[in-house]
Amino acid sequence: QVQLVEAGGGLVQAGGSLRLSCAASGLTFSRHNMGWFRQAPGKEREFVTAITWSGDMKHYANFVKGRFTISRDNSKNTVYLQMNSLKPEDTAVYYCAADREPLLSRTSGTYDYWGQGTQVTVSS
Repeated sequence: QVQLVEAGGGLVQAGGSLRLSCAASGLTFSRHNMGWFRQAPGKEREFVTAITWSGDMKHYANFVKGRFTISRDNSKNTVYLQMNSLKPEDTAVYYCAADREPLLSRTSGTYDYWGQGTQVTVSS
């Protein structure tokens, strides 16, 4: 049974930082590309960032470039999202997802497994 468990969400003031983690089990983590998506109230889920299984390629949404960094540790079956310079508009539930396909994707529909999400709230 595949499980993705996010952690690290919380309440932070604008300009602050958070580090999310996503621990995977029940799958060959090193063979999956990993992505982070988010969903704000009343909005559709949107792509944030993704990383290839090897970590050699990363994609970022324009609105997080220069502020967020994705990384992974295959020895720990964990992917991370370092979020700096947070803004109130970053408030959302953040989800990690795993994709078996080799091409790095920004599309939620291509991801096979999803975590339950972790709430990030940025106050102004």
